[in-house]
Amino acid sequence: MAHATGLILSSSSRFARLGYSSRFLRHANPLPVPRFRCFCSDETPPSSSVKKRVVSGVQPTGSIHLGNYLGAIKNWVTLQDTYETLFFIVDLHAITLPYDVQELRKATRDTAALYLACGVDISKASVFVQSHVRAHVELMWLLSSSTPIGWLQKMTQFKEKSRKEGGENASVSLLTYPVLMAADILLYKSDFVPVGEDQKQHLELARDLAQRVNNLYGGRKWKKLGGRGGSIFKIPEPLIPQVGARVMSLTDGLSKMSKSAPSDQSRINLLDSKDLIADKIKRCKTDSFAGLEFDNAERPECNNLLSVYQIVSGKTKEEVMEECKDMSWGTFKPLLADAVIEHLSPIQVRYEEITAESAYLDKVLSEGADRATEIAESTIHNLKQAMGFYL
Repeated sequence: MAHATGLILSSSSRFARLGYSSRFLRHANPLPVPRFRCFCSDETPPSSSVKKRVVSGVQPTGSIHLGNYLGAIKNWVTLQDTYETLFFIVDLHAITLPYDVQELRKATRDTAALYLACGVDISKASVFVQSHVRAHVELMWLLSSSTPIGWLQKMTQFKEKSRKEGGENASVSLLTYPVLMAADILLYKSDFVPVGEDQKQHLELARDLAQRVNNLYGGRKWKKLGGRGGSIFKIPEPLIPQVGARVMSLTDGLSKMSKSAPSDQSRINLLDSKDLIADKIKRCKTDSFAGLEFDNAERPECNNLLSVYQIVSGKTKEEVMEECKDMSWGTFKPLLADAVIEHLSPIQVRYEEITAESAYLDKVLSEGADRATEIAESTIHNLKQAMGFYL
């Protein structure tokens, strides 16, 4: 779940989601996992008296940037009106690589505050910290007993990150973190997980594990142990945003905007000052073609910047194209900077209000964890019962 792992503001009194990266798995004896259907975020879910459930989260490492916001969090705001939603800060994933111990606590709270500042409404969504719901780790361990190690060794991020960490010096968690990602999804009986267009494969491990556990312990075998029988886990589907699913770097239109990129110039952080935002956009990489256009493979930076402008301005693709097709970069960049600054300004104001009320944020996270725990404990009970534990 690269971590899909995508969020409307109310009065200040109310302060009105691993992305998980993994690789499409191919193994010797593939399980009969059905091909998943991709739902668009503005598509009306199947009619039912019970809302479908969506989960997503973001790591509390580095600053939340425009890519996190437009690709995930802004989309959450729309989703919370249609689905039952759980959005969490995946702090357990943040410790798979060396990290700043002093920074982790602050970054976790800051990330939660930004969720709310971006418009996540706690009357509609549960917001909590991953480590505050202990069932995440328990389910990870239970799933690990059914996870072939070969599946994990094939994961692209494990190969890349373990190589950077020096091979044998890499932590075990770097190998096993995809199982925790699967637990994050399956724990809440998730129907959908928001992912970018390029991340549809990232759900495959969770889906493989869900089907594997269902085959090993579900059905009549579970019923004989006193359970309800049938499937233990739902098979989650990806939910693909219509636009903004993949925001690219300001310095390379072929690379995603990333917290881990060495240059801060490559991203716009949600809390960047107005002057810094304007400077980053002024200096961002462009091209020498005349005019501006979407969807030209030879102009990735142009497509990226127009897409960002489309989302933050609230205009349609056609309106942006008509407005900008004859513009030069010298004309467009200030226009884009002003639109981004205007869009982020209320978020920055709301963030300051939320962080000024520490007790309020603590209460939000505590209540969110309580609601999440109710769902999680049911999942853990079912699985342990089906696996033969003495309960």
